[in-house]
Amino acid sequence: MLLSLSPHCWCFYLVAREAAGCVTDSMTQTRQMYAGFNQPDSSTLRGTLGRQKLLMLGWRQKGVPSGDITLVAKVDSSSLTRKPAMKWLKGKWLDLVSKAGKHLQFKESYDRNTKVQDLWLDIIKVVDGDAGGYRCEVTSKDKCDSCTFEVSVQGGSADRHLITLLSSSIHGDAGEDAGELDFSALLKKSPSVEEVDVWEILKAAKPCDYEKIAFQYGITDLRGMLKMLKKMKGETKKSDVFLSKLDPAYSVDHGKRIQLTVEVADPNATIQWLKNGQEIKPSAKYVFENVGNKRTLTINKCNLSDDAAYECVVGEEKSSTEVFVKEPPVTITKLLDDVHTVEGEKVVFEVEVSEEGASVKWMKDGDELNRETAGSKYRFKKDGKKHILIINEATREDIGTYYVFTSGGESKAELEVEEKELEVLQSIADLTLKAAEQAVFKCEVSDEKVTGKWFKDGVEVEASDRIKISHIGRTHKLTIDDVKPSDAGDYTFVPDGYALSLSAKLNFLEIKIDYIPRQDPPKIHLDASGSGNKNVITVVAGNKLRFDVEVTGEPAPTVCWSKGEQVRTAAGDSHHSPLPRSIPRQVLSLLVVCEAEGRVRVETRKTLSSFVIDGAERADEGLYTISVNNPAGEDKAEIFVRIVDVPNPPENVKCTSVGEDSATVTWEPPSFDGGNSSSTLFIILQRLKKTGSARWTKLNFDVYEATTYEAKKMIEGVLYEMRVFAVNGIGISQPSVSSKPFMPIAPTGEPTHLLVDDVTDTTCALKWRPPEKIGAGGIDGYIIEYCKEGSKYLSFLLIDYRVKGLPVGEKMLFRVVAVNVAGRSPPATLSQAVTIREIMENPKIRVPRRLRTKLITLVGEKVNLVIPFQGKPRPVVTWFKDDVLLEDKSVGIRTSEVDTILFIRSAERTHSGKYTLSVQIENVSDSADIHIQVVEKPGPPINVVVTDVWGFNAALEWKPPKDDGNCEIIGYTIQKSDKKTEEWFTIYEHNRRPSCTVSDLVMGNEYSFRVFSENICGLSEVPGISKNTAVITKTGDGIRAELCNTTKDMSSSPKFTAPLLDRSVIAGYTVAISCAVRGNPKPKIIWMKNNMTIEGDPKFLMQNNQGVLTLNIRKPSLFDGGRYSCKAVNEFGEDSVECKLEVRVPQEKGDQVKK
Repeated sequence: MLLSLSPHCWCFYLVAREAAGCVTDSMTQTRQMYAGFNQPDSSTLRGTLGRQKLLMLGWRQKGVPSGDITLVAKVDSSSLTRKPAMKWLKGKWLDLVSKAGKHLQFKESYDRNTKVQDLWLDIIKVVDGDAGGYRCEVTSKDKCDSCTFEVSVQGGSADRHLITLLSSSIHGDAGEDAGELDFSALLKKSPSVEEVDVWEILKAAKPCDYEKIAFQYGITDLRGMLKMLKKMKGETKKSDVFLSKLDPAYSVDHGKRIQLTVEVADPNATIQWLKNGQEIKPSAKYVFENVGNKRTLTINKCNLSDDAAYECVVGEEKSSTEVFVKEPPVTITKLLDDVHTVEGEKVVFEVEVSEEGASVKWMKDGDELNRETAGSKYRFKKDGKKHILIINEATREDIGTYYVFTSGGESKAELEVEEKELEVLQSIADLTLKAAEQAVFKCEVSDEKVTGKWFKDGVEVEASDRIKISHIGRTHKLTIDDVKPSDAGDYTFVPDGYALSLSAKLNFLEIKIDYIPRQDPPKIHLDASGSGNKNVITVVAGNKLRFDVEVTGEPAPTVCWSKGEQVRTAAGDSHHSPLPRSIPRQVLSLLVVCEAEGRVRVETRKTLSSFVIDGAERADEGLYTISVNNPAGEDKAEIFVRIVDVPNPPENVKCTSVGEDSATVTWEPPSFDGGNSSSTLFIILQRLKKTGSARWTKLNFDVYEATTYEAKKMIEGVLYEMRVFAVNGIGISQPSVSSKPFMPIAPTGEPTHLLVDDVTDTTCALKWRPPEKIGAGGIDGYIIEYCKEGSKYLSFLLIDYRVKGLPVGEKMLFRVVAVNVAGRSPPATLSQAVTIREIMENPKIRVPRRLRTKLITLVGEKVNLVIPFQGKPRPVVTWFKDDVLLEDKSVGIRTSEVDTILFIRSAERTHSGKYTLSVQIENVSDSADIHIQVVEKPGPPINVVVTDVWGFNAALEWKPPKDDGNCEIIGYTIQKSDKKTEEWFTIYEHNRRPSCTVSDLVMGNEYSFRVFSENICGLSEVPGISKNTAVITKTGDGIRAELCNTTKDMSSSPKFTAPLLDRSVIAGYTVAISCAVRGNPKPKIIWMKNNMTIEGDPKFLMQNNQGVLTLNIRKPSLFDGGRYSCKAVNEFGEDSVECKLEVRVPQEKGDQVKK
């Protein structure tokens, strides 16, 4: 149901819904009930937020059974300048926006035609806890309207729902003349109501129902009602259980603590605390206290969930109250900043609020911006307390005022978007062509999307078969095929939407041969009009220079332009003034060739010679000479071309000094002032040194002449950068290189805990801790100052903790000063003077843990022993080996004040032994022993003999090696080899005895054996080979094993048993080619590619494993293809094999190569 109260008044209706639909009879009754409303004058709502008047209807409330409820509010905003701020409240302070979810849902809509704003509140699946008073508040600048109503939930049938009648109240203040809403017509038409005693109802009701009852019976003074009710209850008979009960209501701020206290008659009575009918258990949030007869409930850190009804129950009696929690409004701590940008740039608005997770509302010129309506144009971000609105590719349509609203504040900012200027990257050039040639006019602009039109002598050019117009990217081109005399003229390109045009001329060159018997000497006619020196032409860099010179003479003279070697001045000639001194003298002559095209060119017509420079550059500045000659004579003239430009950026921008909130910046003038005689001025900018920040702030709004500037009102502890622009009559230079980041800072505090660490006869070591207050500038270092006791501090020592060269026995004072960019800190001083005299300390050697046991190292390795010691004064260090003074020159010794180093570059077995370190101060000494053992691989075992052979077994014996490698032999490795394959196979490893039994020998084979000795360094380099062999033969009666003491000659020339095979591989994949060879003695292997030996190339890896030869080629390319061969050579002969290797490219890559 809609109630229209005023142009600005919000009106509400409440609808109970279910799946079957809405009930219509209750709606009809409600419409009849409100038929008597008179629409009040709009002046009722005018006024400022001063005192407010509450208007309430005295209707008896009816209940709503459980179901869904929809509340709709409307406002007529036709006379409002901006959208009003709206919020739903329950009770006194509970903002329902924070409760939004599946149970409470909010919606808004706006009709642009009627300018009516709708605000919807849906309560899904109503429960008993939803009963109570609701209020909608609307504020707009100095106006404030609100409407309150009551919802009660009662049991009822499932097919019938009752609609709650509204209790409306409107707040406003229009001064003394303000009118009030007249509900007399409504009250006259309402049925008579039976009189009841409201006070009896209030005394019997719960405290949480007071506001509902007052609202129902039209009681406007709620505070006075509560006072009267309390007084009336005090007059009643006191409770036998409670000496003092809870107050009817309590109020507490969000996050604060509240205490509820009752006093009981029985100090031993047991009580129960309830919240909304549910028992409360003790916890960190809810604290119960019992002191005598008093019972206290303390609620810590109150939040919105604590806004409820509380009861204290003792037996059958109880004391009730209601707690209201006030939530502080969300305020804006950092306001929006105005933004000025150009089209196509990204715009970022950022605001910071007082609470994390708070909701904000963005608006533009009164229209709300949200994720549903913004599309891809706007993006919304949240980062803690920061809320960010991002506009992608700003356009002119985005200009306006942007607002952000919170529950406790608002901010606005202006967005200005300028049109992006169009830059000409390449202009069109003049052309001089002959008949049937092709003319091409081409230009390039900065924006690819810009279109344009071509004109000839002011008439638009139409495309045809002979004339073609094209636009590709940023380039616009006009092409004219088969040039005719009618095509000559001025051509212009005009970009659409820009006040800009590019022009060039097409000259048609006709060749004629005329016989002219008469001859006139050539003459150059320079244009002498205008002010200033006629021989000097000034051009702005980047502009086009076209200098037309009229030339006469018969026959037609030859024209030659050159860049001159020197400046010629005509002394005594009144018609020629000398050139200015600032014109530089050229040292190099350059002849300018006459070309029809090009940036620098000469265009020649019948009596006119034109010197053209497209896009003038600094290098084009200089003295130019035009000379003409024909058979009748010659003539010459000089012109100086001056190129002026914006200056170079200033150089060497740096910060020379800083203060707590200021800094002094200096720079050097630009190396090139633009060629302009006017003075160069400067513009200074600064920015905060933050990651990704590109915002610069201008410091001077008027150009600055000096090269030193003092910036003020800076923030201490924040990094800044500076850059400077140079300005002359042409324009503004590029920015200078940013200065090194600097920080406005103040000096640090004094160093702390200064004390003496060590004293000798001539030195004193100090130590201290950094200052407690360091500040944002940090610490660059420290200065130590010292003097004799009773004199001034004169000596200074920078950043060093040990002061040297002090007089022995003197009493010295010391102090330490911290230094940073801002200067010196207050000094830290010692409480008393220090006597310079060394303190005796007994010597002590501290042997590292790894050297407390024997040090074992290999032959050839480095030995480096660092052993620290202590003692004062510096002790005398002596090394001994095996109790003899160490004098071996291969052992090096270095000793410092705190340690000694013994090092051996290449250890040998003779270096093994006991090393003794001795440190001595006067008659006191200390010593330590270090044992070093240098080891290497052992020699081979000796006298390896097959002692017995039986069945498939053989017994071996040998003797230990003569050389054990300076350490214990830990085992032996035994291998066997049959005479057929001559391959060795390991039988036993780590065999500790000098004998073994070999089993599982193969019948019909003859075996030989070899033995390697092993210590901690590994196996011996050479094995011990058995002197005889074991033969396992088969006879008619069985197997016979015998010893063979004769050694068979197994020598043979090399022979390949497996050849190399031709291969075809893909480039980039590693390939291996293999073959097998046998021969005795072991042959030498040689690999070749195309008959060239392969050696020293890391791309090839050659391997030999028991006669199997492999050549690995790493990632072959097309150049690695060819014929590969392998040759085996020993003293009895040689053999070789070869193959062909083809390297091919993958198919897909091959197709690309062909294309």
